Amino acid sequence: MKLLVAALESELSAFPHTLDGFDRLVTGPGKLQATHALTRALHAGAYDEVLVVGTAGAVDRKTTGVHEVTAAIQHDVSDIDGIAGQHVSLPSQVTTGAAGGAIIATGDHFVDDAATVAAIRALGGTLVDMETYAYIWVAGQFGVRIRVLKAVSDNAQDDAITDWRAAVAACSVQLRDRVRELYGV
Repeated sequence: MKLLVAALESELSAFPHTLDGFDRLVTGPGKLQATHALTRALHAGAYDEVLVVGTAGAVDRKTTGVHEVTAAIQHDVSDIDGIAGQHVSLPSQVTTGAAGGAIIATGDHFVDDAATVAAIRALGGTLVDMETYAYIWVAGQFGVRIRVLKAVSDNAQDDAITDWRAAVAACSVQLRDRVRELYGV
């Protein structure tokens, strides 16, 4: 059995409530809610794969469409020496085990300003969201395979929240199409 995960119900609006071979989990936004909900689900059930779908902001305005994320960093942490992107006890980067995908920068606030985008770019992020680092880290703690698909909803600056609200339904359709291609459901 696989677990279909999204932060928000709206990111699953194009998906049927029941998808063959998948249980469904909506975690809520942010790293803490993502960590808590996914930990509870993986502790309670036996899953052979976690499939995360959702929206992401793009660091480069030319980035569009659906991307498979294979690594995540945290853009809103620093270590005791003040080094951005480094956590005092967590790895600076977590990976899904797949190669060649996007690097997403996760943080606990919605990014919509040029200064934060520049900082994310300096850390190596190409996309930005609020949960993926937590999802990948938790799946790794349980030894469960994880795949992350993110649809670009906005450019992470210049009133991006307005763009996100307008784009989330279309992103869900793109994600549903990709899941159908990859899993045949």
